Amino acid sequence: MKKLILAGLIAAACATPAFAALTAGDAATDFTLKGSLGGKDFTFNLKSALAKGPVVVYFFPSAYTGGCDAEAHAFAEDADKFTAAGASIIGVSGDQLERLHTFSADPAFCAGKFPVASDADGKIATSFKLNVGKAREGAKDNKGQELNHVLIERVTYVLGRDGKVLATMSSAQDKLSPVEHVEKSLAMVASLKK
Repeated sequence: MKKLILAGLIAAACATPAFAALTAGDAATDFTLKGSLGGKDFTFNLKSALAKGPVVVYFFPSAYTGGCDAEAHAFAEDADKFTAAGASIIGVSGDQLERLHTFSADPAFCAGKFPVASDADGKIATSFKLNVGKAREGAKDNKGQELNHVLIERVTYVLGRDGKVLATMSSAQDKLSPVEHVEKSLAMVASLKK
């Protein structure tokens, strides 16, 4: 019940009447964000990552919440498959960097398998045409900490090496579960390898 209430609070914070995210063929904005990989400082630059292959950029509302935890764990479980397909992964949320250090190193979540970055003011998410909001007053994560950062709607992009969107997966629009974001992203990057 607690997870359902938390999911409702996050969904309400990011709900909008129309889906506006970037779609196939749109150019993604280049960005550089500070983040964490395995609990250590990490700087992610989209242009540099694209020079090596396709990039999966997944935006998520908050670390230590039900769907976000499941999604991070699924990406960690399949990280080697993404690498084998020549793709890299970056998770982006409004969480503060300190929270992401713990989340990225935790074997139950990111397990040090891929970086997560902090878009604390939501500017990068907004450039990807995503909704950014705040949790309802008093909302807490699974660790009992108050959610006092921006929440970004859950949307996953697969970007080609040219920086253009190949696929967009949305929990709100497509009714995909967090794990389905991972499965569909992996299928897309695997198909590019053929």
